[in-house]
Amino acid sequence: MPEQQGRPLAAEVVGGDLAAVIAHDPRAHTRYVRRIDDSDAVLAANQAFYDAFEARDLDRMSDVWEHSDRAVCTHPGWSTLRGWASIVSSFATLFHSPQSLQFLLTDAVATIDGEVAWVTVDENLLGDQGGTTVAALNVFARAGDRWRLVVHHGSPVHVRRA
Repeated sequence: MPEQQGRPLAAEVVGGDLAAVIAHDPRAHTRYVRRIDDSDAVLAANQAFYDAFEARDLDRMSDVWEHSDRAVCTHPGWSTLRGWASIVSSFATLFHSPQSLQFLLTDAVATIDGEVAWVTVDENLLGDQGGTTVAALNVFARAGDRWRLVVHHGSPVHVRRA
C-alpha cells in the first residue's frame, strides 16, 4: 500500500482494510469517506448527462456542462467540437432529430485525481433503427461542490466477426 510519511494513503484503500489504515492515521476515515462521496457524485453527474440526453432536455444538458472554451465534445462520427457554444448547438440539433435514443450504461468506472475526474463507460444505445455500442470517456472538473462535464468523447465499438 502506498505510504506518505510512514502512513498509508486512505485513497488507496478502496476494497482494502480501512480499520488498519485508521489505526495508523485516525484522519484516514475522513479522507476515505470523501473519496467515496466524490465517486458517487461523479457517477451521479455522469448519469445526469445521459438522463438529459434521453429526455432531449437542453436545459438539463446545459446544467451538466461547464460553459467555457475548454469544453470539448466528440460525438461518434463527428469532428471534435470546441467550446460550449458549439457543443450546445450540437445537442440542439440532435434533440430535434426524429430518432429517439435510450442509453443502457454498462461498466461505468469513475476515477478521481484532485479536482478532475473521468468516467469510462459503455453506452449501449437502443434507437428507432436498432442498437449499437459506443465506448465513452467523460471528463469532469470540480466547480465548487459540483462536478461539471468538460469533455465527452464517444467512439463506436466495432464488433469483429470471426
